[in-house]
Amino acid sequence: MSAAAQTTAEPVEFHLKEEPHHPEGHSTLLGFWLYLMSDCLIFAILFATYGVLGGNYAAGPSPKDLFDLNLVALNTAMLLFSSITYGFAMLAMYQGKQRQTLTWLAVTGLFGLAFLSIELYEFAHLIHEGATPQRSAFLSAFFTLVGTHGLHVTFGIIWLVVLMVQVVRKGLIPANRRRLMCLSLFWHFLDVVWIGVFSFVYLLGVLR
Repeated sequence: MSAAAQTTAEPVEFHLKEEPHHPEGHSTLLGFWLYLMSDCLIFAILFATYGVLGGNYAAGPSPKDLFDLNLVALNTAMLLFSSITYGFAMLAMYQGKQRQTLTWLAVTGLFGLAFLSIELYEFAHLIHEGATPQRSAFLSAFFTLVGTHGLHVTFGIIWLVVLMVQVVRKGLIPANRRRLMCLSLFWHFLDVVWIGVFSFVYLLGVLR
């Protein structure tokens, strides 16, 4: 028998690459960031549309005739305060203080409701004055941009209430902490968008 025939075949080892480990909740945060980027595109389109149509008054009222900067400044303060109180809620969450977290979330929701109430009052006043979305391209772009932001705040408040119920039922478990973090990103994003609305739509509109 030849030496080649006498040799025993050694087992072949296959080294499979280990799947990369992702921290729990990684896909949730990634998906939410992708959502925020898509929302950025939506608002960018709305701002661009307003920039093109914002000067077309169709012989109707202009921003100087319609906007009350004192009222808008008060509304802006409500949203800014809500972002501050949400920050306090996140600090309480990191410290594991459930009751304080819920308290600051409730205050945030109240500021959000105040913001929506003032915005609805402004819309009702404009419509009562005859400044409806059908009146001019300027008003169509205005109601679309500001109304879309208001809808986002409405959904944010609903989300906030749902999370408060989840925290009451299950406590500050890791899943709830991730959800609160996602809502925090969303809420502060709306704050930044509103600063753009206040500056570009209201302030420049009155000073133009």
